[in-house]
Amino acid sequence: MINIDELKFDEKGLIPAIVYNAATKRILTLAYMNKESLRISLEKGLTCFYSRSRQKLWLKGETSGNYQHIVSITADCDRDALAIAVNPDGPACHLGSESCFEYPVYNASDMTEFSYDGLFELIKGRKTNRKEGSYTTYLFDKGLDKILKKVGEESTEVIIAAKDRDKKETVYEIADLAYHVMVLMVEAGITVDDITKELASRHVIDHKVKQEKMASDRGIKN
Repeated sequence: MINIDELKFDEKGLIPAIVYNAATKRILTLAYMNKESLRISLEKGLTCFYSRSRQKLWLKGETSGNYQHIVSITADCDRDALAIAVNPDGPACHLGSESCFEYPVYNASDMTEFSYDGLFELIKGRKTNRKEGSYTTYLFDKGLDKILKKVGEESTEVIIAAKDRDKKETVYEIADLAYHVMVLMVEAGITVDDITKELASRHVIDHKVKQEKMASDRGIKN
């Protein structure tokens, strides 16, 4: 671990901070910190920046409620830039978008980046704007019972493939199941963030549960 004094601030006393979602790894914004705002961030566990335009400190979310809870702060090899992983309470952008980076400049057609969030957004789009001939549209048109039936079928296929110890087929069937579960999530109004937060909460309590189980087991043995 390094301390603040080891960081290299520029001639204006600032250091750039790249803020990204700890769960999805999506870049949310680029902001600047000085030593004071960084100290406040460390003390509060919330991002606090220095506004170059207003020439003042600002705690992200103080007026909007869209706080960014810090998970980690990492300096680069030159120690003149920071990467900050956060769990956001809401949009990062003042325009109301999840991220400030919403405007593509270039995309290699043969190197399209895949993400669960991207797939989820595509599925959501099929529900609101139902493209003719789309399988996803077909599922939404048929409704919840059809979607649940497909989730059940794909779950069974995963079990069969795994039981046969066929890794390639198991991967294929898990991918099918993941897709159909996402369709169900959209139909039920559940977001990827909802699932991420639930899993994160279980991770926090996992150690405590293990300790309690170990204590219980020792009690039984005694």
